[in-house]
This record gives sequence, C-alpha cells and structure tokens, in this order.
Amino acid sequence: MHDTLTEIFSVENECEWDSGDNAKLAAQNTFSDPLPVLGIIRPKHRRFISLALKAANRHRFHILPVSSNRNWGYGTLSAQSLTLPLVILDLQLLTKITPTDKGLGLITLEPGVTQKQLGDYFKTNNWNYMVPVTGAGPHCSIVSNAIERGYGITPHTDHFGACTALKAYVAHPALCGKEMSSAVSELDHSGEDLIDKTFKWGLGPYLDGLFTQSNLGVVTEMTFRLAPLPHSFCAFYIQIFDDAHFESAVYFIQTLLSRYAGSIGSVNLMDRRRLLSMTVDNPNVEKTKSIFLSDQQVAHLGQQHKVPEWLVVGSIYGEKDIVNVIKKAIRKLAKNWGKILFSDSPSLAIAKSILNTKLAQLPALKKVKTQLDKLEMGKQIMLGEPNQIALPLAYWRNPNHEAKNQTQLHPANDQCGLLWYAPLVKMDALCLRQFVTFVRTTMHEFDFDPFITFTNLRHDCIDSTVPIVFNLQDKTETKRANECLSALIDNGVKQGFVPYRLSASEQQRINASTPYWQCVEQIKMALDPNNVISPRRYCFTTQTS
Repeated sequence: MHDTLTEIFSVENECEWDSGDNAKLAAQNTFSDPLPVLGIIRPKHRRFISLALKAANRHRFHILPVSSNRNWGYGTLSAQSLTLPLVILDLQLLTKITPTDKGLGLITLEPGVTQKQLGDYFKTNNWNYMVPVTGAGPHCSIVSNAIERGYGITPHTDHFGACTALKAYVAHPALCGKEMSSAVSELDHSGEDLIDKTFKWGLGPYLDGLFTQSNLGVVTEMTFRLAPLPHSFCAFYIQIFDDAHFESAVYFIQTLLSRYAGSIGSVNLMDRRRLLSMTVDNPNVEKTKSIFLSDQQVAHLGQQHKVPEWLVVGSIYGEKDIVNVIKKAIRKLAKNWGKILFSDSPSLAIAKSILNTKLAQLPALKKVKTQLDKLEMGKQIMLGEPNQIALPLAYWRNPNHEAKNQTQLHPANDQCGLLWYAPLVKMDALCLRQFVTFVRTTMHEFDFDPFITFTNLRHDCIDSTVPIVFNLQDKTETKRANECLSALIDNGVKQGFVPYRLSASEQQRINASTPYWQCVEQIKMALDPNNVISPRRYCFTTQTS
C-alpha cells in the first residue's frame, strides 16, 4: 500500500506527499494518542482532491481532510472509527483569496487561508473589513471554523451564517471527478458567478449545510459576507465582585442584545477561575493530586490580582452617536451591580500613555501594563484582528507550561491536553446558575479546574465553552479527562444542557438508532458508498464495500 500511494501521490507540481515525521506530527491532537496514518497529502491545486478521492475508492483507504489542522480540543477523527488505512488530506497549501466584490464585502477563500493571511490581504489591498476571527489563533483556517459552525465575537458572530456559497467534492466514484456548486451557480452563464455568492439559499434543496459538521464531502472554497470596520467602536468590561449579582448580569446581557441587536457583537460572561487562567501561572501545575485550584486559592489569587467573580465583555459597533447611546444605556443598566470600563475612556488613555514611558519598568506598574496589554489584545479580536490571546489556556496543565511564551503557539505539537464541553443553555438566570453549580461539582469530582465562559450569541441563545485542561503526557489524567467530558455530557443533557459540537471521541457515543442519525447514515451511504471520507465523523456507518 505504501509503495502504491507513493507512486500515486508523488506527482510533480501537483501535491506534496510525506509518510515520515511530518505525517506523524500531523496526526497529533490534544486528547489522545496520535492517529495511525500511512502518510499526508498536501495538494497544491484543488483539482488534485479529485485524484485523491478516486485513489481512495480504488485502493481502499480512508481520507481525513484538514485545513490548518488546528482543531484543538475537538479533533476530527477517532482512531476507533478506522476500518482501513488512513491518509491525511492536508489543504493548507490551498490559499487562494478571490476578491469577489470589494464594494459588497464578499470574499471567496480556499480552505488553507488563515486568519492572519486574510488580515494581511485586507491591509495590503485596503479592504476595510473585519476578519471573522476566533480564539483559536491567527494560524487557523477560516473555512474550517465555518465548516464546524463556529462563531466569534465580531458582528457576524455565526461564521457559517456569514457563508453565502461554497463548492465541494463528494466521494462517490461517479461524482468525485466533478467539483459541485449550487444550482444557481450552474444556471448562471454570465461568467461572473456573483449572483450565487450573494444569495445563501440557492435553488432547490439546500445542500451546503450537509458539508458542515459532517463527513459528506471535501469543501474547496467558501464565500463570506464580511462585516465592515465600524465608523466607531467601543469595548466594554463590567467587573462583578459580588457573586450575588450574577443574575443581574444575565438580565443585563439579555436586555442589551434584545434592544441593540446589530450594534452589539456577542457578549461573553466569564467566571473568576477562567479569568485567573488568563492572569496567573498555574500554582498546581506540578501536582498530580488535588490539581484544581481550591476555593481558598481562588479567593487569594482573585484578591491579589483584583480579579472579579464575573466579567462581562462585549463590543459596540456603529456610528458615533449610536455607540454613545448604547454606552449611556450600559451605564444605566449596570450601575448598581458592576464596575464599568469602556475601552475609549480618558483614564485608560492616560494609563496607556504613562505605561509607554520608562515608568512601565517599575515593579508596581508591570502588572498593570500586562493587564492593559491583554485588554488591547482583546480589543483587537473584537475589531477582527487575529492574535493568540486565548491560546495560553491550553498550557495550564502542561509540564512544559513555559512553552506558552513562544511566538507561535501550537498546543498539539506541544503536547497540551485539552477537551471542550460546549453545550447550549437556556437563556434564564436560574438555569445558568444551575449550570454553573453542575459544572463546578462535576469537574471537581474528576479533579479538574472548572473554567466557565458563557457566550451570548443573541438575546435568546447562550453557548457555554468549558475547557477540560489536563496533562496529556499522564495517561491516567488523560483517561480521567475523557471520562469527565462524558460525565458532563451524559448528566448535562438530563438537565437540558445540550452540546452544539462534540469531540471526535464523543461523536462515537451518540445513539445512532434515532431517526435523525439514520437519515444521516442513508445520505452518507448515498454520497460515499465506500466510506472513504472521515469514517464515523458525525455519522455511524461502517460500510466499506
């Protein structure tokens, strides 16, 4: 098999083929042993994807498509799902950016385009738009995040919602030689292909959604409707030092998003433990028992670093007078329970100017400068400028935790242990309080730090992202982390906390006998009868004949 694949994929100027160390490195993840792989293909032209799918059908091997291969904490495939040899189809060399229409804010990207690459393109070509950023970092693919139905904090929070069109290959032997686009694109003979990219829903059955959170095809391009850089912008931070005001904060967020939808991005609500993970080094990183921060440690570190019980973080976009109106409303709504800070406040500007002088070297001011630098990085994310502000979290339990100070972070290569629990929760203060208690109790039972963030996408929709951070090099701790995630999911759904996204291993535990998943299986068998692409990824067929 190895010699056959080497012969097939060693095609000059078409792709890179590697069955050595690079393939092993690409198989690493943040929650288990690396996947067993025969090799890795990196196409230089997307037409080569067709050849790869034909070869997989003919020579009987699985294809695992990845974009930047940085799906940290979720992964793309479980080793237990493999019934054939596996080849990684790495699309990171497909980095074409097509300026579909600058005036309309439409841009078309191949899967390898990263947040940083798009940001550089905007600067070079004077596009006054925001990159659809995420916390995964500047070197992560934009297309892959949209395929996973991820979201961000800029105005177009739902990244697949901002996708207006896509093209893809399916694996069926009779179809894999042709790139598929929508019926509108096929009907349009003008040569521009613009109309398809302005209208998301196309003509006839809507198929684009089939290629998200699935293994039904390989997406080759996506067109996005971009959010323009605002005329005026202001980030707001509301510190809540009394936990009794948690319910007031929830009501505030709901009211704000209901009244000012379109001018407010998503709003994050983070607990003290999550904030401490962004502020201090883990004092328990060397421990193997009782590794989570005790209540006493949390209280001491919180007081020492002036970290509140909860922090509300959001952003306002629009004309200056609109921004000012919303700021006034925030002051009125939050004045009795939170300490409010706006990113454009004069006091913050004065502090920045002082800390840009030699005074910043004074020990008493170094901590303040660090905090202001993090506020600035958070503001950059809200304006669509990618950075690594969220990535050090993955190093919380890494024995080599100093690796988080590198210029370019890569949690998988640095052997960080990370899993995500990402349920949707009812937008109700009492329900959210119940969720907090549930997560903290469950994670303490498994001896992990419960870092809680609520991301409020709309006034009626909340997702919580709870990382399980562990020492991947400790097999016992890794097993316990996976058991903790299973316990959170199994006990959470009984209380109405339902995941919107699952790790590769948790996908294998879904009840495949329900009508929904039986329907998905029938679609998989129709489009990929040889089960070539990402076996059992959000699908349960094991058919390989």
